[in-house]
Amino acid sequence: MRAKIFALALCVMLGAFVWSAEAQQPGKVPWIGYMAGVGSGPSAEFTQGLRDLGYVEGKNIAFVFRTTEGKNERYFDLAAELVHLNVDIIVVGGNTGIRAAKKATSTIPIVMLSVGDPVALGLVANIARPGANITGLTQMAPDLTGKRLELLKEILPKLKRVGFIRDPDNPGQTLRFKEAQIAATALGITLQSLDVRSSGDLTIALMAAHKEHTDALMIPAPMTRYEKQIAHSAMKNRLPWICDTTASVEQSGCLGAYGPSYPDLHRRAATYVDKILNGAKPADLPVEQPTKFELVINLKTAKQMGLTIPPNVLARADRVIR
Repeated sequence: MRAKIFALALCVMLGAFVWSAEAQQPGKVPWIGYMAGVGSGPSAEFTQGLRDLGYVEGKNIAFVFRTTEGKNERYFDLAAELVHLNVDIIVVGGNTGIRAAKKATSTIPIVMLSVGDPVALGLVANIARPGANITGLTQMAPDLTGKRLELLKEILPKLKRVGFIRDPDNPGQTLRFKEAQIAATALGITLQSLDVRSSGDLTIALMAAHKEHTDALMIPAPMTRYEKQIAHSAMKNRLPWICDTTASVEQSGCLGAYGPSYPDLHRRAATYVDKILNGAKPADLPVEQPTKFELVINLKTAKQMGLTIPPNVLARADRVIR
């Protein structure tokens, strides 16, 4: 009898333990796998967007954050790790990170924080109906590259030659360069391709720009990992440079930037996560373009280079760094 009672009690205890363990399984709360090049967690704008939709970390949502620490090739291992952990959604920005996630899974939903042309890059079937497990935000907007060149022309009326720093192996940057070529032709500007695959190539590219008497530089967003090296050379040679992202104006000291508001894109990415968690399929959620843009001018850099920013440009600026 004692043996039977002991066995029954043991079964009850084991059952309670199993129930408790299951109740505490992280899978009971949606896991969001978030990959980034730098940082210690998801962007503040993305998490705030989720909070605005009623999500509280640790209560009804959880994050699995992974960073490449600036090494883009790590995206592929990190994406495979998130798939192995069986996260519910993968959130990532940038061409390399999104391609890595696409390669790692065809079933887990992927939300793009920002990307170039997702159709041309082969990430989605079309903008209106992505058609697979990927959707989200694109930084693509009509004539955006051309508007940056126009901005340079306004600041430097005698502008004749612009060096475009790019990685020729990056499809997104190749598309951006082609856009810039069309705009440059219309503005009577010669566009010089400065091919950079590594920091060593950058030194050679900047020497070529100096040798060819380049008047200014354009730095697409993925190349900002070299921004300190570019800034040192550009300041030394009094070579103005313009960036895609407004954050780079403060980080590298570039003369200015015009582009999508990345904080706004990150905030809007939260709505995709919410829709997917509530049953929507990524294939049916249209990829959205930017709706908010920012112009930032760095008067501090302009003064160091002996440049005068036209009043009409300053009047249009959303922010001026003095």
